[in-house]
Amino acid sequence: MTGSVDKDDVARVWKLIDDIDVCMFTSHDGAKLRSRPMSSHARQSENAIYFLTDVEGHKDQEVAANSEVVLSYAKPGSGKFLAVTGRARVLDDRVLIKDLWDKDAEAFWEGADDPKVRVIEVVPDEAQFWEGPHGVVATVQMVIAAATAMPPVMGDQRKVDLR
Repeated sequence: MTGSVDKDDVARVWKLIDDIDVCMFTSHDGAKLRSRPMSSHARQSENAIYFLTDVEGHKDQEVAANSEVVLSYAKPGSGKFLAVTGRARVLDDRVLIKDLWDKDAEAFWEGADDPKVRVIEVVPDEAQFWEGPHGVVATVQMVIAAATAMPPVMGDQRKVDLR
């Protein structure tokens, strides 16, 4: 981890979360890790990433037993990847649930007042992003690197402190 916080990198992380939206939410299931895709609701002003979840799911118990989680974001074909580590907790905050409610949530619950709906709040500790060329540009760079015996220029990657 670098010593200082780069505000541009912090803003870049939050923008990547907004742009990609769906992540693989990884939590501890005892000694095992369990991942599942979830739609995130990022709020940089609150330093939190929120997820709507069901009280009957395993995530609630997993987060209660071990709050450390990893959120893995990737945008296919874009060359954009992001991993966020943080601490999670489950909330039964009806106002927040209504505020986060969207059309996607309607596929899973009767409405924002459904008593089974909960919120998982993740407060991020750090992130690492990778953004680089993709498609034809990446292929050309790989060919040039192979021909010149030089490593390819594959874009930016950095660790970012979000605390």
